[in-house]
Amino acid sequence: MSKTYAPLNPPRRLLYGPGPTMVDPRVYQAMTKTVVSHLDPYFFEVVEDCREMLRTAFGTTNEFTLAMSGTGSAGMQTAVANFVEPGSKFVVLANGFFCDRISEMGRRQGANVVRLEKAWGEAFDEAEAAAFIRAERPSVVGFVQAETSTGVFQTSKAICAAAHEVGALVIADCVTSLGTMPVELDANGIDIAYSCTQKGLSCPPGLAPVTVSPKAMEWLRNRKTTPADWYLDLKLLADYYEGARRYHHTAPISLFYALREGLLCIHEEGIEQRWARHKAAHEAFVAGIEAMGMEMHVKAGQRLTSLNTPRVPEGIEDLKVRKRLLAATDMEILGGFGPLAGKVFRVGIMGPLATEENVIALVAGLETALREEGFAAKGSGVEAAKAAYAAVVA
Repeated sequence: MSKTYAPLNPPRRLLYGPGPTMVDPRVYQAMTKTVVSHLDPYFFEVVEDCREMLRTAFGTTNEFTLAMSGTGSAGMQTAVANFVEPGSKFVVLANGFFCDRISEMGRRQGANVVRLEKAWGEAFDEAEAAAFIRAERPSVVGFVQAETSTGVFQTSKAICAAAHEVGALVIADCVTSLGTMPVELDANGIDIAYSCTQKGLSCPPGLAPVTVSPKAMEWLRNRKTTPADWYLDLKLLADYYEGARRYHHTAPISLFYALREGLLCIHEEGIEQRWARHKAAHEAFVAGIEAMGMEMHVKAGQRLTSLNTPRVPEGIEDLKVRKRLLAATDMEILGGFGPLAGKVFRVGIMGPLATEENVIALVAGLETALREEGFAAKGSGVEAAKAAYAAVVA
Protein backbone atom coordinates (compact mmCIF):
# COMPACT_ATOMS: atom_id res chain seq x y z
CA MET A 1 0.00 0.00 0.00
CA SER A 2 1.39 3.40 -0.94
CA LYS A 3 1.94 5.91 1.82
CA THR A 4 -0.48 8.82 2.10
CA TYR A 5 0.68 12.30 3.04
CA ALA A 6 -1.24 14.94 4.94
CA PRO A 7 -1.88 18.29 3.25
CA LEU A 8 0.77 20.89 3.90
CA ASN A 9 -0.25 22.79 7.03
CA PRO A 10 2.68 24.54 8.74
CA PRO A 11 2.10 25.93 12.24
CA ARG A 12 1.43 29.63 12.60
CA ARG A 13 4.48 31.22 14.20
CA LEU A 14 5.33 34.77 15.17
CA LEU A 15 8.98 34.91 14.16
CA TYR A 16 10.79 37.11 16.66
CA GLY A 17 14.09 35.35 16.07
CA PRO A 18 17.10 36.62 14.11
CA GLY A 19 15.70 35.23 10.85
CA PRO A 20 13.80 34.17 8.96
CA THR A 21 11.37 36.84 10.07
CA MET A 22 7.73 37.46 9.26
CA VAL A 23 6.85 37.75 5.59
CA ASP A 24 4.52 40.58 4.63
CA PRO A 25 1.15 39.21 3.37
CA ARG A 26 1.59 41.24 0.17
CA VAL A 27 4.80 39.33 -0.50
CA TYR A 28 3.03 35.98 -0.23
CA GLN A 29 0.43 37.26 -2.69
CA ALA A 30 3.11 38.35 -5.14
CA MET A 31 4.58 34.83 -5.11
CA THR A 32 1.32 33.42 -6.50
CA LYS A 33 1.74 35.35 -9.76
CA THR A 34 2.41 33.51 -13.01
CA VAL A 35 6.00 32.40 -13.51
CA VAL A 36 7.66 33.66 -16.67
CA SER A 37 10.95 32.57 -18.18
CA HIS A 38 14.22 33.73 -16.67
CA LEU A 39 14.94 35.28 -20.10
CA ASP A 40 11.55 36.97 -20.48
CA PRO A 41 11.61 40.78 -20.84
CA TYR A 42 9.10 41.03 -18.00
CA PHE A 43 11.46 39.23 -15.64
CA PHE A 44 14.17 41.77 -16.39
CA GLU A 45 11.69 44.58 -15.66
CA VAL A 46 11.16 43.04 -12.22
CA VAL A 47 14.92 42.73 -11.75
CA GLU A 48 15.45 46.40 -12.64
CA ASP A 49 12.78 47.50 -10.15
CA CYS A 50 14.52 45.45 -7.46
CA ARG A 51 17.92 46.93 -8.30
CA GLU A 52 16.61 50.47 -8.14
CA MET A 53 14.88 50.04 -4.79
CA LEU A 54 17.84 48.11 -3.34
CA ARG A 55 20.07 51.11 -4.02
CA THR A 56 17.85 53.23 -1.79
CA ALA A 57 17.90 50.65 0.99
CA PHE A 58 21.70 50.27 0.79
CA GLY A 59 22.23 54.03 0.60
CA THR A 60 24.21 53.86 -2.63
CA THR A 61 24.24 54.97 -6.24
CA ASN A 62 26.20 51.86 -7.31
CA GLU A 63 25.09 50.82 -10.78
CA PHE A 64 26.13 47.24 -10.05
CA THR A 65 23.46 46.29 -7.53
CA LEU A 66 21.60 43.00 -7.86
CA ALA A 67 20.15 40.05 -5.99
CA MET A 68 22.13 36.81 -6.13
CA SER A 69 20.28 33.50 -6.36
CA GLY A 70 21.06 32.11 -2.91
CA THR A 71 20.76 33.00 0.77
CA GLY A 72 22.81 35.55 2.70
CA SER A 73 25.76 33.18 2.88
CA ALA A 74 25.80 33.16 -0.93
CA GLY A 75 26.13 36.94 -0.74
CA MET A 76 29.11 36.56 1.57
CA GLN A 77 30.65 33.95 -0.71
CA THR A 78 30.09 36.23 -3.70
CA ALA A 79 31.98 39.06 -2.05
CA VAL A 80 34.90 36.87 -0.98
CA ALA A 81 35.15 34.77 -4.16
CA ASN A 82 35.23 37.81 -6.45
CA PHE A 83 37.42 40.19 -4.47
CA VAL A 84 39.74 38.07 -2.30
CA GLU A 85 42.44 36.51 -4.46
CA PRO A 86 44.66 33.54 -3.60
CA GLY A 87 47.81 34.76 -1.85
CA SER A 88 46.37 38.19 -1.03
CA LYS A 89 46.18 39.60 2.50
CA PHE A 90 42.63 39.75 3.86
CA VAL A 91 42.10 41.64 7.13
CA VAL A 92 38.96 40.67 9.05
CA LEU A 93 37.62 42.60 12.03
CA ALA A 94 36.46 39.61 14.07
CA ASN A 95 33.91 39.99 16.87
CA GLY A 96 31.28 37.33 16.20
CA PHE A 97 30.21 34.20 14.36
CA PHE A 98 29.77 35.75 10.93
CA CYS A 99 33.22 37.35 11.11
CA ASP A 100 34.48 33.81 11.65
CA ARG A 101 32.53 32.61 8.63
CA ILE A 102 33.92 35.28 6.32
CA SER A 103 37.40 34.45 7.64
CA GLU A 104 36.90 30.78 6.75
CA MET A 105 35.72 31.70 3.27
CA GLY A 106 38.86 33.80 2.85
CA ARG A 107 41.05 30.89 3.91
CA ARG A 108 39.32 28.62 1.40
CA GLN A 109 40.11 31.14 -1.32
CA GLY A 110 43.78 30.78 -0.41
CA ALA A 111 44.13 34.23 1.14
CA ASN A 112 46.37 35.16 4.05
CA VAL A 113 43.69 35.99 6.62
CA VAL A 114 44.79 38.37 9.39
CA ARG A 115 42.32 39.10 12.17
CA LEU A 116 41.85 41.85 14.71
CA GLU A 117 39.90 40.26 17.56
CA LYS A 118 37.21 41.56 19.93
CA ALA A 119 34.99 39.72 22.38
CA TRP A 120 31.55 38.71 21.09
CA GLY A 121 29.29 41.64 21.91
CA GLU A 122 31.88 44.41 21.58
CA ALA A 123 32.25 46.83 18.69
CA PHE A 124 35.62 47.95 17.35
CA ASP A 125 36.93 51.39 18.13
CA GLU A 126 37.31 52.84 14.64
CA ALA A 127 40.68 54.44 15.39
CA GLU A 128 42.07 51.13 16.71
CA ALA A 129 40.82 49.25 13.67
CA ALA A 130 42.16 51.91 11.30
CA ALA A 131 45.61 51.71 12.89
CA PHE A 132 45.60 47.92 12.46
CA ILE A 133 44.68 48.27 8.78
CA ARG A 134 47.44 50.83 8.16
CA ALA A 135 49.96 48.53 9.82
CA GLU A 136 48.88 45.38 7.94
CA ARG A 137 48.32 47.01 4.51
CA PRO A 138 45.93 44.34 3.19
CA SER A 139 44.33 44.02 -0.23
CA VAL A 140 40.84 43.65 1.25
CA VAL A 141 39.24 44.48 4.61
CA GLY A 142 36.13 42.59 5.76
CA PHE A 143 33.84 43.43 8.65
CA VAL A 144 30.30 42.75 9.79
CA GLN A 145 28.21 45.89 10.06
CA ALA A 146 25.32 44.00 11.68
CA GLU A 147 26.52 40.96 13.64
CA THR A 148 23.55 38.60 13.93
CA SER A 149 25.22 36.44 16.57
CA THR A 150 25.67 39.30 19.06
CA GLY A 151 23.43 42.25 18.17
CA VAL A 152 26.37 44.62 17.57
CA PHE A 153 26.33 47.41 14.99
CA GLN A 154 29.78 48.40 13.71
CA THR A 155 30.40 51.95 12.55
CA SER A 156 32.92 52.15 9.74
CA LYS A 157 33.78 55.55 8.24
CA ALA A 158 37.34 55.66 9.64
CA ILE A 159 37.81 51.95 8.89
CA CYS A 160 36.96 52.49 5.23
CA ALA A 161 39.13 55.61 5.03
CA ALA A 162 42.15 53.72 6.38
CA ALA A 163 41.54 50.84 3.98
CA HIS A 164 41.42 53.18 1.01
CA GLU A 165 44.63 54.89 2.18
CA VAL A 166 46.49 51.59 1.73
CA GLY A 167 44.69 50.69 -1.50
CA ALA A 168 42.37 48.08 0.01
CA LEU A 169 38.77 47.34 -0.86
CA VAL A 170 36.18 47.05 1.93
CA ILE A 171 33.58 44.29 2.24
CA ALA A 172 30.67 44.74 4.69
CA ASP A 173 28.11 42.23 5.91
CA CYS A 174 24.76 44.07 6.08
CA VAL A 175 22.61 40.97 6.49
CA THR A 176 20.70 42.20 9.56
CA SER A 177 20.80 45.94 8.93
CA LEU A 178 19.40 46.27 5.39
CA GLY A 179 15.83 47.49 5.50
CA THR A 180 15.75 48.22 9.24
CA MET A 181 18.41 50.88 9.89
CA PRO A 182 20.73 53.18 7.94
CA VAL A 183 23.37 51.20 6.03
CA GLU A 184 24.79 54.26 4.21
CA LEU A 185 27.32 52.54 1.98
CA ASP A 186 28.38 55.59 0.01
CA ALA A 187 28.59 57.88 3.03
CA ASN A 188 30.86 55.39 4.80
CA GLY A 189 32.95 54.38 1.79
CA ILE A 190 32.06 50.67 1.73
CA ASP A 191 33.03 49.09 -1.60
CA ILE A 192 31.20 45.75 -1.54
CA ALA A 193 28.19 44.84 0.59
CA TYR A 194 25.77 41.96 0.77
CA SER A 195 22.59 41.08 2.64
CA CYS A 196 19.66 38.66 2.48
CA THR A 197 15.92 38.79 1.91
CA GLN A 198 14.66 36.96 5.01
CA LYS A 199 15.39 39.58 7.66
CA GLY A 200 14.78 43.31 7.33
CA LEU A 201 13.26 43.03 3.85
CA SER A 202 10.43 40.79 5.17
CA CYS A 203 10.67 38.26 2.34
CA PRO A 204 11.31 34.50 2.24
CA PRO A 205 14.93 33.30 2.18
CA GLY A 206 16.55 32.61 -1.16
CA LEU A 207 18.05 35.81 -2.55
CA ALA A 208 21.12 37.78 -1.47
CA PRO A 209 21.29 41.46 -2.45
CA VAL A 210 24.85 42.47 -3.41
CA THR A 211 26.18 45.90 -4.37
CA VAL A 212 29.60 46.84 -5.73
CA SER A 213 31.15 50.31 -6.07
CA PRO A 214 32.47 51.53 -9.45
CA LYS A 215 36.03 51.36 -8.08
CA ALA A 216 35.57 47.73 -7.02
CA MET A 217 33.98 46.84 -10.36
CA GLU A 218 36.96 48.34 -12.16
CA TRP A 219 39.25 46.23 -9.97
CA LEU A 220 37.18 43.14 -10.79
CA ARG A 221 37.26 43.75 -14.54
CA ASN A 222 41.06 44.03 -14.34
CA ARG A 223 41.48 40.96 -12.13
CA LYS A 224 44.07 38.67 -13.70
CA THR A 225 42.97 35.43 -12.03
CA THR A 226 39.61 33.77 -12.61
CA PRO A 227 37.39 33.35 -9.52
CA ALA A 228 37.19 29.71 -8.48
CA ASP A 229 33.42 29.97 -7.98
CA TRP A 230 31.67 29.89 -11.37
CA TYR A 231 28.11 30.26 -10.09
CA LEU A 232 28.87 33.47 -8.19
CA ASP A 233 31.22 35.05 -10.75
CA LEU A 234 30.00 38.64 -10.96
CA LYS A 235 31.48 39.28 -14.40
CA LEU A 236 29.41 36.41 -15.80
CA LEU A 237 26.33 37.61 -13.93
CA ALA A 238 26.81 41.12 -15.30
CA ASP A 239 26.34 39.66 -18.79
CA TYR A 240 23.08 38.08 -17.64
CA TYR A 241 21.54 40.97 -15.71
CA GLU A 242 23.12 44.02 -17.37
CA GLY A 243 24.62 43.24 -20.75
CA ALA A 244 23.52 40.87 -23.48
CA ARG A 245 21.03 39.05 -21.19
CA ARG A 246 23.21 36.01 -21.85
CA TYR A 247 21.91 32.89 -20.07
CA HIS A 248 23.78 32.15 -16.88
CA HIS A 249 21.40 30.19 -14.64
CA THR A 250 17.68 29.79 -14.09
CA ALA A 251 16.86 32.54 -11.63
CA PRO A 252 14.17 31.88 -8.98
CA ILE A 253 11.42 33.95 -10.59
CA SER A 254 8.89 33.83 -7.74
CA LEU A 255 11.51 34.95 -5.24
CA PHE A 256 12.22 38.00 -7.39
CA TYR A 257 8.48 38.74 -7.40
CA ALA A 258 8.62 38.50 -3.62
CA LEU A 259 11.63 40.79 -3.34
CA ARG A 260 10.06 43.40 -5.59
CA GLU A 261 6.91 43.44 -3.45
CA GLY A 262 8.89 43.57 -0.19
CA LEU A 263 10.94 46.49 -1.49
CA LEU A 264 7.79 48.18 -2.73
CA CYS A 265 6.35 47.97 0.80
CA ILE A 266 9.49 49.75 2.05
CA HIS A 267 9.29 52.33 -0.75
CA GLU A 268 5.66 53.13 0.07
CA GLU A 269 6.36 53.42 3.80
CA GLY A 270 9.47 55.54 3.20
CA ILE A 271 12.91 54.29 4.16
CA GLU A 272 13.46 56.87 6.91
CA GLN A 273 10.04 56.15 8.41
CA ARG A 274 10.87 52.45 8.37
CA TRP A 275 14.15 53.07 10.19
CA ALA A 276 12.30 55.16 12.78
CA ARG A 277 9.68 52.44 13.28
CA HIS A 278 12.36 49.83 13.96
CA LYS A 279 14.24 52.18 16.28
CA ALA A 280 11.07 52.82 18.30
CA ALA A 281 10.39 49.09 18.56
CA HIS A 282 13.95 48.43 19.71
CA GLU A 283 13.89 51.16 22.34
CA ALA A 284 10.53 50.02 23.71
CA PHE A 285 11.74 46.43 23.95
CA VAL A 286 14.94 47.48 25.73
CA ALA A 287 12.91 49.63 28.13
CA GLY A 288 10.77 46.60 28.95
CA ILE A 289 13.78 44.33 29.44
CA GLU A 290 15.56 46.77 31.74
CA ALA A 291 12.41 47.49 33.75
CA MET A 292 12.20 43.78 34.54
CA GLY A 293 15.73 43.92 35.91
CA MET A 294 17.48 42.27 32.96
CA GLU A 295 20.52 43.61 31.11
CA MET A 296 21.35 43.99 27.44
CA HIS A 297 24.53 42.26 26.31
CA VAL A 298 25.62 45.08 23.99
CA LYS A 299 26.34 48.60 25.19
CA ALA A 300 23.93 51.40 24.31
CA GLY A 301 25.07 53.14 21.15
CA GLN A 302 26.50 49.93 19.68
CA ARG A 303 23.26 47.97 19.31
CA LEU A 304 21.39 46.87 16.24
CA THR A 305 17.83 48.13 16.25
CA SER A 306 16.66 44.96 14.49
CA LEU A 307 18.31 42.26 16.65
CA ASN A 308 18.31 42.46 20.45
CA THR A 309 20.42 40.36 22.81
CA PRO A 310 19.18 40.56 26.41
CA ARG A 311 21.24 38.49 28.85
CA VAL A 312 19.62 35.39 30.32
CA PRO A 313 19.04 36.03 34.06
CA GLU A 314 21.16 34.11 36.55
CA GLY A 315 19.69 30.70 37.34
CA ILE A 316 17.36 30.67 34.32
CA GLU A 317 17.70 28.22 31.42
CA ASP A 318 17.13 30.03 28.14
CA LEU A 319 15.80 26.95 26.31
CA LYS A 320 13.05 26.42 28.89
CA VAL A 321 11.97 30.05 28.61
CA ARG A 322 11.91 29.87 24.81
CA LYS A 323 9.90 26.64 24.86
CA ARG A 324 7.35 28.17 27.24
CA LEU A 325 7.04 31.27 25.10
CA LEU A 326 6.52 29.24 21.93
CA ALA A 327 3.99 26.88 23.50
CA ALA A 328 1.92 29.67 25.05
CA THR A 329 2.04 32.36 22.38
CA ASP A 330 3.50 30.87 19.15
CA MET A 331 6.29 33.43 19.50
CA GLU A 332 9.74 32.18 18.51
CA ILE A 333 12.92 33.73 19.83
CA LEU A 334 16.34 32.07 19.67
CA GLY A 335 19.28 31.69 22.01
CA GLY A 336 22.94 32.50 21.70
CA PHE A 337 25.60 30.15 20.38
CA GLY A 338 29.37 29.86 20.52
CA PRO A 339 30.66 31.77 23.57
CA LEU A 340 27.16 33.22 24.09
CA ALA A 341 25.38 29.85 24.28
CA GLY A 342 22.93 29.92 27.19
CA LYS A 343 23.92 33.51 28.01
CA VAL A 344 21.69 35.62 25.74
CA PHE A 345 18.37 35.54 23.97
CA ARG A 346 18.43 36.66 20.33
CA VAL A 347 15.27 38.62 19.65
CA GLY A 348 14.58 40.00 16.19
CA ILE A 349 11.90 42.66 15.87
CA MET A 350 11.64 43.34 12.16
CA GLY A 351 9.20 44.19 9.43
CA PRO A 352 5.52 43.57 10.26
CA LEU A 353 6.36 42.79 13.92
CA ALA A 354 8.06 46.15 14.58
CA THR A 355 4.87 47.80 15.86
CA GLU A 356 3.69 48.87 19.29
CA GLU A 357 1.07 46.12 19.49
CA ASN A 358 3.53 43.39 18.63
CA VAL A 359 6.33 44.67 20.86
CA ILE A 360 3.98 44.92 23.86
CA ALA A 361 2.71 41.39 23.18
CA LEU A 362 6.27 40.07 22.99
CA VAL A 363 7.36 41.75 26.23
CA ALA A 364 4.24 40.43 27.98
CA GLY A 365 4.81 36.90 26.73
CA LEU A 366 8.48 36.93 27.65
CA GLU A 367 7.73 38.35 31.09
CA THR A 368 5.25 35.55 31.76
CA ALA A 369 7.59 32.81 30.52
CA LEU A 370 10.44 34.14 32.67
CA ARG A 371 8.24 34.36 35.75
CA GLU A 372 7.06 30.79 35.27
CA GLU A 373 10.71 29.72 35.17
CA GLY A 374 11.38 31.42 38.51
CA PHE A 375 12.55 34.90 37.51
CA ALA A 376 11.29 37.67 39.78
CA ALA A 377 10.93 40.83 37.71
CA LYS A 378 11.76 44.09 39.47
CA GLY A 379 9.13 46.04 37.56
CA SER A 380 6.62 45.80 34.76
CA GLY A 381 8.23 45.36 31.38
CA VAL A 382 4.91 45.96 29.65
CA GLU A 383 4.34 49.31 31.34
CA ALA A 384 7.88 50.42 30.57
CA ALA A 385 7.50 49.47 26.90
CA LYS A 386 4.20 51.34 26.69
CA ALA A 387 5.83 54.39 28.27
CA ALA A 388 8.63 54.27 25.73
CA TYR A 389 6.14 54.30 22.89
CA ALA A 390 4.18 57.11 24.53
CA ALA A 391 7.37 59.17 24.69
CA VAL A 392 7.90 58.69 20.94
CA VAL A 393 4.37 59.92 20.22
CA ALA A 394 4.78 62.89 22.54
